[in-house]
Amino acid sequence: MKKIILILAFFGALSFGFAQSTSEFFKTADAFFKANVSNGKVAYSKINDNPEALHKLVSLTETISVSKNDAKTYQAFWINAYNISVIKGIIDNYPIKSPLDKAGFFDKTKYKIAGESITLNDIENKKLRAQFGDARFHFVLVCGANGCPPLINKAYLPTTLEKQLQKQTEIALNNSNFIKVKKNKVELSEIFKWYKEDFVKNGSEIDFINTFRTDKIATKSKVSYYAYNWNLNKQ
Repeated sequence: MKKIILILAFFGALSFGFAQSTSEFFKTADAFFKANVSNGKVAYSKINDNPEALHKLVSLTETISVSKNDAKTYQAFWINAYNISVIKGIIDNYPIKSPLDKAGFFDKTKYKIAGESITLNDIENKKLRAQFGDARFHFVLVCGANGCPPLINKAYLPTTLEKQLQKQTEIALNNSNFIKVKKNKVELSEIFKWYKEDFVKNGSEIDFINTFRTDKIATKSKVSYYAYNWNLNKQ
């Protein structure tokens, strides 16, 4: 009986440790984004001069354990981990004018996260898109470029994730610089071209966009895609 109690206590402490680590991660990530992001732009120069906060945050991501069974915690963790890793990748190559200036930035460079060695593309495509099929991920995963939807100055949290996903998608799809409507024509970000299958599951791209727009786009509008702006989203 005593042995059973000790075993239960051990696993209870282990679970508590994971919970504590997750809680500390979200708290630390929130403080980092608040200190270094403004109006969707990142203070890369400031971070490069004083990288201690970034190093601490990156260290936290390495050993945290999250499960798909707790979907909101899992999604919030990997969204933040993606955005943090993009910043780390840029700082590792700083100064840099665009993430594309570093060959393999998205598909070759690996980061140690949650006990794995993983690329940015794998986080987006395997950890999030393949598991949950939520097209709103495209408006919260920020690739370090001006063409991306804006990075928010706070962490994505399990308790607020649904509202945050909804809000950031609405912001992007109501932004006239992101969705360019001209009479019976609409120009879309190349995000809609690259990930088209995510946006046409229940209709057309316009049907998806109109779900989140205040001013609806005519469903028969001619769709085209404007060139993505890969310049660094720096302050």
